[in-house]
Amino acid sequence: MAPAISWGPRRISPRGEFFVNGAGTFLQNFQFAVAALSRAWLLFFYGRSNFQGNNMTPTRLPGTFVCFSHLRWSFVYQRPQHLLSRAAQGYRVIFVEEPIYQAEGEPRLQISSDESGVTVVTPHLPHGQDCGELLDELFAPLANERVILWYYTPLALAYAPPFKAELIVYDCMDELSAFKFAPPELKDAEAALLKAAHVVFTGGQSLYEAKRGKHPNVHAFPSSVDARHFAKARQRGLPEPREYADIPHPRLGFFGLIDERFDIELLEQMADLRPDWSFVMIGPVVKIDPQALPKRANIHWLGGRDYKDLPEHLAHWDVGIMPFALNESTRYISPTKTPEFLAAGLPVVSAAITDVVRPYGELGLVEIARSPEEFVRRCEGLLTRPPKEWLADVDDYLSGLSWDRTWNGMLGVMREAMPRRRSKVRSTARAVASKGAGHVGV
Repeated sequence: MAPAISWGPRRISPRGEFFVNGAGTFLQNFQFAVAALSRAWLLFFYGRSNFQGNNMTPTRLPGTFVCFSHLRWSFVYQRPQHLLSRAAQGYRVIFVEEPIYQAEGEPRLQISSDESGVTVVTPHLPHGQDCGELLDELFAPLANERVILWYYTPLALAYAPPFKAELIVYDCMDELSAFKFAPPELKDAEAALLKAAHVVFTGGQSLYEAKRGKHPNVHAFPSSVDARHFAKARQRGLPEPREYADIPHPRLGFFGLIDERFDIELLEQMADLRPDWSFVMIGPVVKIDPQALPKRANIHWLGGRDYKDLPEHLAHWDVGIMPFALNESTRYISPTKTPEFLAAGLPVVSAAITDVVRPYGELGLVEIARSPEEFVRRCEGLLTRPPKEWLADVDDYLSGLSWDRTWNGMLGVMREAMPRRRSKVRSTARAVASKGAGHVGV
């Protein structure tokens, strides 16, 4: 196997494969996923009940979809998992994760089947080795098959798979170049991906507005929701998790990644302003020092929880809060937790994130706050507000949102793009690799 060329913590082999060296953090290494697709309907603008599609007859796209992603399948259940698990209902889906590095042992691929039907492949490598040959062997049977490439990270263009793609899709869920520890070459890599892609999806409206002038076929598919799953939180008598025995009401909660996008100073100030409130934080801490988290008697850091268990936590909260920092890393985010909080029947106060203000704030579904004092005032109002009328408006809005509709809308766009398909991934990969693209995880 060819020796890797070191570029800081990232490594690029002479063959063009890349990964991030280092263990134990969320921002590491590259991973691959494979996805596949089924029906039509195009989700429009804010994701309400305004959809369009040419016809409801399923059109078969290529049967195998390979997705390159910066996120681990089993880490936090979010956009890639929602979409690719739906892909697996009708097509073959292989998800190749970022490598796990070990002090000794032969390089190998650990292959398992997720309950969703997605095949998860995890490379295990000695330090200093790349997984290019293993992946080439894995993908070799696809050489004569129809394949769609699906990208979450532009830096994956540094790897050229041994097959021809019939369609190249870039699902841009975040502005990765604005995230902490993002390599400077990421912008050039994205420009190359935008040139190679036939279809570009964005994870939010503001991100769509930022990308629509850079590609002729860009479509906004904002964060959606599995409303049935989160509506379990509305059930009366749902058992309270044991850790809440010593956490008094009112409980104000957040769930999700706790990273540079989370405003820990804002949380600290709210906790000081209302020492009689309990602030419950659920989620893994990444890219920031856990020791920097505020330590207050009324702030409870519970760590990560499984996606399937979130409703039983939200059922015992009084208000959902989204204390995001207002900085470059949050400029284009479209938090999935916004409709998830609402589906759980939980009133929400959020920082002034563009894709939350518009549409949720403008429609009166979410309260917007721009200071610790305003956060507290908004929460005080929600704690005393009768929920009935607000909840009816929430349910009316959510009736037009679902991950199924989002996925079917994407299928419709891809189906329309198929007659214009062309494959440029190998030439693009060589161009990106020659510039030394690395990888970023978020």
